[in-house]
Amino acid sequence: MSDRKITLEFNDKVVRQFLLASLIWGAVGMLVGVLIAAQLNFWQLNFGTPWLTWSRLRPLHTNAVIFALVGNMMFAGVYYSTQRLVKARLASDFLSSLHFWGWQAIIVSAALTLPFGLTRGKEYAELIWPINIAVALIWVVFAVNFFWTLAKRREPSLYVAIWFYISTVITITVLYVVNHLSIPTSISHSYPVFAGVQDALVQWWYGHNAVAFFLTTPILGIMYYFVPKAAERPVYSYRLSVIHFWSLVFLYIWAGPHHLLNTALPGWLQTLGMTFSLMLWAPSWGGMLNGLLTLRGAWHKLRTDPVLKFFAAAVTFYGMATFEGPLLSIKSVNALGHYTDWIIGHVHAGALGWNGFMAAGMIYWLLPRLWNKPLYSTSLANLHFWIGTVGILLYVAAMWVSGITQGLMLNATTEHGTILAYPNFLDTLNTIRPLMLMRVIGGFLYLSGWLIMAYNAWQTLRGASPVNGSIEVFEEDTAHGAPAPAMGLFGSFFNPPVLFTILGVACACAWMFGGDFVSIAGLVGTLVCAVLAYAHYESRGKVWGDWYDRLLVNTMPFTVLTFLAIIAGGLIQIIPTVVAHNASSTEDRKQVPYTPLELAGRDLYVRDGCYLCHSQMIRTLVPDVLRYGDYSRLGESIYDHPYQWGSKRNGPDLARVGGKYPNVWHLRHMEDPRAISVGSNMPSFAWLLTNPLDTSTLARKISVQRTLGVPYPNWTPEQIAARVDAQAKAIAADLKTAGAYVAPDKEIIALIAYLQQLGHAPITPAAKPVATK
Repeated sequence: MSDRKITLEFNDKVVRQFLLASLIWGAVGMLVGVLIAAQLNFWQLNFGTPWLTWSRLRPLHTNAVIFALVGNMMFAGVYYSTQRLVKARLASDFLSSLHFWGWQAIIVSAALTLPFGLTRGKEYAELIWPINIAVALIWVVFAVNFFWTLAKRREPSLYVAIWFYISTVITITVLYVVNHLSIPTSISHSYPVFAGVQDALVQWWYGHNAVAFFLTTPILGIMYYFVPKAAERPVYSYRLSVIHFWSLVFLYIWAGPHHLLNTALPGWLQTLGMTFSLMLWAPSWGGMLNGLLTLRGAWHKLRTDPVLKFFAAAVTFYGMATFEGPLLSIKSVNALGHYTDWIIGHVHAGALGWNGFMAAGMIYWLLPRLWNKPLYSTSLANLHFWIGTVGILLYVAAMWVSGITQGLMLNATTEHGTILAYPNFLDTLNTIRPLMLMRVIGGFLYLSGWLIMAYNAWQTLRGASPVNGSIEVFEEDTAHGAPAPAMGLFGSFFNPPVLFTILGVACACAWMFGGDFVSIAGLVGTLVCAVLAYAHYESRGKVWGDWYDRLLVNTMPFTVLTFLAIIAGGLIQIIPTVVAHNASSTEDRKQVPYTPLELAGRDLYVRDGCYLCHSQMIRTLVPDVLRYGDYSRLGESIYDHPYQWGSKRNGPDLARVGGKYPNVWHLRHMEDPRAISVGSNMPSFAWLLTNPLDTSTLARKISVQRTLGVPYPNWTPEQIAARVDAQAKAIAADLKTAGAYVAPDKEIIALIAYLQQLGHAPITPAAKPVATK
């Protein structure tokens, strides 16, 4: 073997591109966030314009922060650290460039479609189907580039950061594809293949784990690389990182149902989600402690080093958010916090504190290294840290107080729980207005800190020359890389760690889902597996360690085991729900398919983002029933593509609003909310009264609904048009009788038809009480 070394230059151009994109899009996303926060206090800031209305801009804000700010930051961190950890340049400059420009095109497409109401109507999954296909293709480009680079590596063993990157690539692929399965009705519209409780479960399986595997696992990988680099200290505990990784990727995927507690979701799924959410405390805090304790011996640097300030605060916020998440998954706590601002505070503690501060710390650390020039101003970076910290604390504290206040007021009863203490929903809104204003101030401070960083970066880059990192490698390694001992199928899966895990999970499932005898046997089996596994590890620990060392030099077996760890929970939750979810397995109420006009109105409801402010799910809680009517049943939404249960109540629940008010009430409410509900912060939707209703794709929509299992007759387009015309004229005539003159072909007519139908699912004969002798 030759001892001659050559210099390998890394592809840091794409790192610089993603870093600057994160900086720019982050400012845009936060600016929109500050605007929509202000709109909740000052409805006039909606400007009476559809594309600037809160419910149109809110998806733009969430997508910008998640996919533009964090996404670009993640790609920058992954590409920078991976090249250095595997001692190889990115496999393809072309794929790297395609990845960057393709991702920016997706972000621009989102910015051009969401404000105009082109949406799928599912939180964090709003992008229309052509953009979804683009996302999938660009994600495949990223995956190919990443795994190809691993195949060319010169460092045999995979470092802990790479483990988290692998789990991200694999899991996001599965989550995104399953949750975005849709049948198009036009170039800009589609219906998801799942409906009702199916759709709710799949949505929050995706929504919760998008947080886990897009906003958490890749950032943990970045933490495991950049925190030791910035602190110039090794990771505190390698063993803890192993436990942290495998327990986190296995447990996280089961926890999605905790977003649907006290709803029509089957009870076993609610219990499952709560149980696994509580178990997440251990691995989450294990990772937090591993990150903070890596700073041992370097705490004195925090006084002067803004990078370490951001990293230390980010890891602390990660610990706080991952404590609060399991807490909110407890049914009694969830009954108080769900649908309130407490959830908003929880989400932003993670997004601003964990993701935002990790991004800032990484950007400050990379700027001097990627442009070969010292940071323009350390003082400005420190100022950014303190302004950002104050902003987060104001924001989160305001939302905590606001959310708990909302929950207490909406759940408060008198007369021994038979009368609501605050029957008017607006009572809570007017109470929390000062706290909503405090949120605006906190968000503005955080945005100001981000703009300070942008200015600091701009001044640093002025006159600077981009520089690519390099490393010396042996010439032979350039072509062949380091050989790794192959594990094979037997070595990968037939070994004590994997077998004990599989057996333990099987016994635990029998314990949780089996009948009396099977459950007891499962509990005993779980305990026996745990004891035997511990005893075997204590006596043959070297066998476990040797197997894992060999696993880390074999990318494919490691990736397969990661895939199995994340797929188990999803399959166990989703398959039974998909199989059992049909009209014959509902409770005592079964949804009646919408009329063509009602379906058109429902699509307008989704287009204008009404689901972001109004739920359609009356929980099995006394205050909810007293306020909104009988609790919602599983069968009442079996034909809803997509489901409309909602996750936040800026206004009252609408599950049983049908027939509660006359048609003219809905008309006046959409035209001028404050004329009907004094003190409302709802924006006007006056354009609905003038926009003509587009029914050109309605026949195609009904055809797709029939394909998805909705029992529509095989109507011709002419029959559909006749039904729309007849129902629209009846509503218009009723409005005219009440003194309101609107043509039957306007959008407001369809929306009224939809709203008046809500809650009218008939009681099925099987549910009628049976007389007993």
